[in-house]
Amino acid sequence: MRVSESREAKDRELRALQAALAAEHAAVYGYGVVGGRIGEGRRTEARTAYDAHRARRDALVRAVEDAGGAPVAAAAGYALPFPVPDAAAAVRLAAELEDRVAGVYADLVRASGGEQRRGAAEAMREAAVRSVRWSGESVAFPGLAERGGTASGTPAPTA
Repeated sequence: MRVSESREAKDRELRALQAALAAEHAAVYGYGVVGGRIGEGRRTEARTAYDAHRARRDALVRAVEDAGGAPVAAAAGYALPFPVPDAAAAVRLAAELEDRVAGVYADLVRASGGEQRRGAAEAMREAAVRSVRWSGESVAFPGLAERGGTASGTPAPTA
């Protein structure tokens, strides 16, 4: 591999790491909202997901630094994809957060290799499993549904 190709691959991986970190920041924020609205019966599940995203976020900060980057900072707040006034909406938000995180980890799988790729694949799998638990629905290729249509798997409109 030529030096320029190697540098491009490292840059691609760093961009994917930064995107995964940004997604984890958003997921941590989103689970704060979920935790405030979720019903008592699923509160432990929400807390477990929140803790998992915090741990992934912290690991990604280290990975970005190890790759020579300055980790992207969390925003002060994030726009939610829809209003979350009750427990049912909190469950939908949790599923949406996991779908989005799975998609970003799919990008990291494509952009990385070795141990980084294995870790990204594991994170994608975990997010896909949590999404199924929240939504009760699954997709054939977790993290890739949005590339073929919408997150629900419905084909995207074509021109």
